[in-house]
Amino acid sequence: MTSIQVPGLLSFTIAIVVFFVGAGVNSAIKPLKTWNIPEAVTGGMLAAAATLAAYLVFGIEVNFSLEARDMLLLYFFTGIGLNARLDDLISGGKPFLILLGLTLVYLVLQNVIAAGGVFALGLPAGMTPLLGSAALIGGHGTTIAWAPIIAERFGLSNALEVGVATATLGLVVASLVGGPIAGYLIRRYALAGPKAPDPVVGVPDDPADKYADDLNHITFLRTLLILNLVILIGFALQELVDRGPIKLPLFVICLLVGIVVTNIVPRLLPAMQWPTRSRALALVSDLSLNVFLAMSLMSMQLWTLGGLGLALVAVLAVQTAAAVAYILFAVFPLMGRTYEAAVISAGFTGITLGATPTAIANMTAVTKLHGACARAFIILPLVSAFFIDIANAVAIGLMVR
Repeated sequence: MTSIQVPGLLSFTIAIVVFFVGAGVNSAIKPLKTWNIPEAVTGGMLAAAATLAAYLVFGIEVNFSLEARDMLLLYFFTGIGLNARLDDLISGGKPFLILLGLTLVYLVLQNVIAAGGVFALGLPAGMTPLLGSAALIGGHGTTIAWAPIIAERFGLSNALEVGVATATLGLVVASLVGGPIAGYLIRRYALAGPKAPDPVVGVPDDPADKYADDLNHITFLRTLLILNLVILIGFALQELVDRGPIKLPLFVICLLVGIVVTNIVPRLLPAMQWPTRSRALALVSDLSLNVFLAMSLMSMQLWTLGGLGLALVAVLAVQTAAAVAYILFAVFPLMGRTYEAAVISAGFTGITLGATPTAIANMTAVTKLHGACARAFIILPLVSAFFIDIANAVAIGLMVR
């Protein structure tokens, strides 16, 4: 076996190429665009398949350096925070609480399904969190954090491999089903976004004339400067947060700092040209998300899924079916059967099966085609990247005690 370590700049460059490959494939295969499959997902999955072929045919293991990916995640969520106007946050109170309640209920349901699958297939009891919320709602980070504890508690030597495999498959499924679900709901209920929306992530394919002079090198550099300053504040605050009882990932801290700053600075300095809902910020957010997603998917080592048998696939199939049914019959109706509810439905697959960036990518693909939906981009990350992590930690702790 030959191992190749791809350095940072080359990994970043390959990710851009992967995105363009996905964009080309989506343009050539119209259903992919109709189903709202993000270009980065298409390209990333093709790249992951190529590295799998290199591993199986030539015995070459490709490893990408992902430092740039982590920085792009900070840019993206900081941009989401800078787009959060106070009136949106106030109006989002009720939808936020409904979405949080729906997610908490599904967390329990997901673990019940995992426990049932483990029992029906005769798997070790310690597999339950690894086939449930630890790997699916929690994603790779939560899996890696809990796997040693689960391995020690239940004597599962392959706990990490099972958890990572589940999280990886969940990420792939979430990327593929979110857009089609929203597309179906939008067509079924004749929904549409605003005609001339303020951009949140990505510039619409047919932008209105009101944005004609909104993007130039000055606005772009000003936006980058403000993003960097907010991220630096986030880094400084992380040291304080780490000393407290509640641990938050850095991107959530940057998101919260962005929300605070964007609702204070423009009021104190009204003459300052702030980047909220600007094309410059939308472009930075879109670029960051697409390259982040391309890097995440192209770096998946699909060969690690081998040897886990049909049990993993069977449980994941049931989890996927349950998530889709829950979205169609609970999330969409209770969120109001509106266009915003359809956008959030696309993102809910990321909450339940993948990860927060996957949820945002799904919503971005939908809004770029059908119209912006600013509030969805605020309430969903707060639910999936903050509150649900706390509840998930409690749930996993109960399962492994």
